[in-house]
Amino acid sequence: MIQYSLKCENDHGFDSWFASADAYDKLADNGMVSCAVCGSTKVSKAIMAPRVRTTKGKEAPAAPTLPTEKSAAEQAMAEMRAQVEQNSEYVGTNFATEARSMHLGDAPERAIYGEAKPEEAKSLIEDGIPVTPLPFMPTRKSN
Repeated sequence: MIQYSLKCENDHGFDSWFASADAYDKLADNGMVSCAVCGSTKVSKAIMAPRVRTTKGKEAPAAPTLPTEKSAAEQAMAEMRAQVEQNSEYVGTNFATEARSMHLGDAPERAIYGEAKPEEAKSLIEDGIPVTPLPFMPTRKSN
């Protein structure tokens, strides 16, 4: 196991454990490592001090624990996620199709959220269909 200090494009810092350096590289290259605060998958290794054991036989350091209190930003994100999940229907990768159907009157209007490829979202916006990106990943895709 290897621990890395990581930071996202929005400069949020967090630590994560990986099976190996290669495992981190594969996960990061495929967008599978995301920021715990904002969900960004543009994550890189942060500068960190090396861990050097000075004596043999000493007990291994305890695994790091997560902070018990959330920052104001984390609390706001959690509240927003809860609000969206409680008051909207998750339509998954069918988001663009469902939003377009609602706009055309082929499906009942309701609050929905889901996933769309960038080109699908751009097409919806160009067609005057109101959409906005959410600042978090779906619960099932979170680390």
